[in-house]
Amino acid sequence: MNDPLTTQNERDRVPQNPDAQLDLRGTPCPINFVRTKLRLEQMQPGTLLEVWLDSGEPIEQVPDSLRMEGYAIEAIEDRDAFFALKVRRPVSL
Repeated sequence: MNDPLTTQNERDRVPQNPDAQLDLRGTPCPINFVRTKLRLEQMQPGTLLEVWLDSGEPIEQVPDSLRMEGYAIEAIEDRDAFFALKVRRPVSL
C-alpha cells in the first residue's frame, strides 16, 4: 500500500496484534488525540495500541501529532468505514 500518511519505514514494519484497542470513531479533534495519548501513557512501554479513527481530519491530524510527541506509528489501515492506527508506546519519551 502506498499511503502518503506513512513513511517507508512504517510501511516496511510487519504489523503485530495490538495489546489494546481504542474506538474513537465519532470523536472530534483534538479530543481523539488527547484520549489516544492518555491511553498510551497508561500502557506499558513497548506495547501496541490500535486506535479506530474517522476519515478526514482525525486520520490526518492524530498520526502527525503522535509522531511529534515521539510515538512510533506502526501502521495505518483503511477498513472501509474507519481507519485503524497502530501506535507503539516507546520505551522512553
